[in-house]
Amino acid sequence: MFNRDTWQEIWMTIKQHKLRTFLTVLGVFWGVFMLIFMLGMGSGLENAVFRDFGNRATNIMYVWSSSTSLPYQGYQPGRFPRLNFDDLEAIKQQVKGVGFIAPRTRLDAKVVHGETAETYEIRGELSQMIKVEALKVYHGRYISDLDNDESRKVAVLGTRTAEVLFGRNVGEAIGQYVTINGAEFLVVGIFGPRVIKPWTEDDQEAVVIPLTTMHRTFGMDGRVHYFAVSAQEGYRIAQIEPQVRSLLKARHHVAPNDPRGIGGFNLEAEFQQVRGLFDGISAFLWIVGIGTLLAGIVGVSNIMLIVVKERTKEIGIRKAIGATPASIISSILTESIFITAVSGYLGLLAGVLVIGGINLLMEQASVDSQMFYNPEVNLGIAIGAMVLLTIAGTVAGLIPAMMAARVNPVVALKDE
Repeated sequence: MFNRDTWQEIWMTIKQHKLRTFLTVLGVFWGVFMLIFMLGMGSGLENAVFRDFGNRATNIMYVWSSSTSLPYQGYQPGRFPRLNFDDLEAIKQQVKGVGFIAPRTRLDAKVVHGETAETYEIRGELSQMIKVEALKVYHGRYISDLDNDESRKVAVLGTRTAEVLFGRNVGEAIGQYVTINGAEFLVVGIFGPRVIKPWTEDDQEAVVIPLTTMHRTFGMDGRVHYFAVSAQEGYRIAQIEPQVRSLLKARHHVAPNDPRGIGGFNLEAEFQQVRGLFDGISAFLWIVGIGTLLAGIVGVSNIMLIVVKERTKEIGIRKAIGATPASIISSILTESIFITAVSGYLGLLAGVLVIGGINLLMEQASVDSQMFYNPEVNLGIAIGAMVLLTIAGTVAGLIPAMMAARVNPVVALKDE
């Protein structure tokens, strides 16, 4: 394969048939380019959708209460069960496979600093909530377990809340105090959503305090408005969800067959549905891309058949003077692999550059599309494409090479 004479023959063939070689190269180039381009664009669509999930846990469910729709045990429909801290302890003790539970209690209250006063949503939480939501601490820290154990009067401000109360340099808010409904709280952190979306804007305008502090300071009497439940490793939240709902319905006298009363949302189910959708899209793109690539490979094989036909007399002479079938096969395969590899590499390079260029233009223009974000080409896919091309080039040249190896020197020399 690395014989100098073989490469000279290949080069002479390419020079003598420039147009034919160019069209053959173009077929493989376009197949690889379209495969890489479609996968890169597909990744941009996928990244945009999954960015909405952020870094939040996905193997979780949310639970809340709503008005009942059926009478049960003497209770009339329309009743609104009140979830409380004891429910969380009951779930931990009675439902197997539960990981952490992250509750949240809310109220609207006036927050004051200096001469600035605004009404914001106050959230009472445990430290686990930041694992659930796609939140980021920009300055300081978040609520800790010790804050809840000691019912400390500390607060973490949303980014927009901090800007309103303390000005643009929100980092200076750390260590200062704000007053919430007459009670002073020490600011220990600034947080906000990782990705700004219409449904994450509330996070920018919230104030988070320890859940136990909220219960004691504002008389919430252990109430929980909603909470998230995660599953331990080895468990799926779908296995836990029916048990959690049944337990809460029993504790709050809600009919087992009541579709309301205890509401919930399985984030894992939604995540798996979206994941399945994009697996299907990816498979479709691979089928289309590989189909386009195979069209180019077939073109290479056809061209190599023509080459063998044109060089029948030459091959016959070479065999007559002692060339072995292995050397003939090696010559044809080398030319096929060379054409395929070079054109494939150029197609791969062009696809990567185009995808990278689109991403760069979006960054420079500060384009933040909800449907397209950070298109990229996976390194493993790029390497796999090159391996596939090498195999395809070998297969494309194999049939013509075997035909060349079977050429009868006597018949070939008589051929006109």
